[in-house]
Amino acid sequence: MRQTGHEISAERLGMPDTNGRFGEFGGRFVPEILMPAIAHLEDGVRRILPSDDFTQELQRELREWAGRPTALTLAPGLGRQWGAEVWLKREDLAHTGAHKINNAVGQVLLARRLQAKRIVAETGAGQHGVATAAACARAGLPCTVYMGSVDIRRQAPNVARMKMFGAEVIAVDSGDATLRAAIDEAMRDWVCNPVDTYYLLGSVVGPHPYPYLVRELQSVIGREARRQLLEISGALPDIAVACVGGGSNAIGLFHEFIADESVRLVGVEAGGTGSEPGEHAATLARGKPGVLHGCYSFLLQDGDGQVLETHSVSAGLDYPGVGPEHSMLRNNGRVEYITVSDREALQALGECCRSEGILPALESAHALAGAKRLAAEKPGAKILLCLSGRGDKDLDTLMKIADGDFSQ
Repeated sequence: MRQTGHEISAERLGMPDTNGRFGEFGGRFVPEILMPAIAHLEDGVRRILPSDDFTQELQRELREWAGRPTALTLAPGLGRQWGAEVWLKREDLAHTGAHKINNAVGQVLLARRLQAKRIVAETGAGQHGVATAAACARAGLPCTVYMGSVDIRRQAPNVARMKMFGAEVIAVDSGDATLRAAIDEAMRDWVCNPVDTYYLLGSVVGPHPYPYLVRELQSVIGREARRQLLEISGALPDIAVACVGGGSNAIGLFHEFIADESVRLVGVEAGGTGSEPGEHAATLARGKPGVLHGCYSFLLQDGDGQVLETHSVSAGLDYPGVGPEHSMLRNNGRVEYITVSDREALQALGECCRSEGILPALESAHALAGAKRLAAEKPGAKILLCLSGRGDKDLDTLMKIADGDFSQ
């Protein structure tokens, strides 16, 4: 059982096999026309990602431009209310306001080394789109972002920010007009332009090597949090908590603690308004394995294998799939996955605002609600929570709900 402050050794846990599988999950299920682009990316990931010059440039950009390391903040107000010791890993303080910048910077640097001429991306809550647009502006690469029309309406500030950074934002009206539809359109673009286009996928989903690549770029969250907590408090957390949609902020936090058996790892999915299809986005709690967006993982589907529509008050969790590594961790029992409702998330968001002077993203509010429940189960627990993003982007949505009163 590991208790030191050192980073995971080169023999890392959770490595996919040669077929890109995490246990039975993962792989790549893509049109034949994309296989050369996938192979080119996989070769680049294998060669470039561990190289000294890439690592040094990435660390420099994250430090000098993205604002890492982010703070680890004790939340005494929440701690008093919940009867726990609550620590927040402040990804909301990273440049552009969420953990998404870690992945965007790394993939843009990789794309430039692979001589890509343009970047295409998808976004739900808009944070991945904003991060990608900002990173592309810095790198001098043109950027196209696909976004569901439903999400465009509820995330207008992020749409404006993407356009300010020079990105072309394309509304997607097909399907459910949310994140799933945006990924579909981004992948269609890539199929039509496989040679010069780099698809900058925003979460630990999609065909191999994306789940591994995004995991590696987001694992900075857990490395920093582990080191900071040991330095400040002298001990690891009892529980580490993060919200799970596609799952990148959660895997970024959890990966560094997988070997620490004393640390309970808990992912929080969107329970929405109910348990019926179309009322939630609880993929790991209520889904079953299948293929979506290029990989085999848990997803929400009907008896005929048709992907179901989802609901969450948070656009970033409104997705019917999940990363394959999360599916493996669910099945082997290392990570627990729970659900919280829209109402619970909104109440936890209000408590965080009033107790800590921090406005979390609606996605992060699900992790807060989950932590509150876990604190009730284990009074006095030391809880480490990934505050994945800030809530400025959600103000329009929040002000329409109960006139901004989230106390009930």
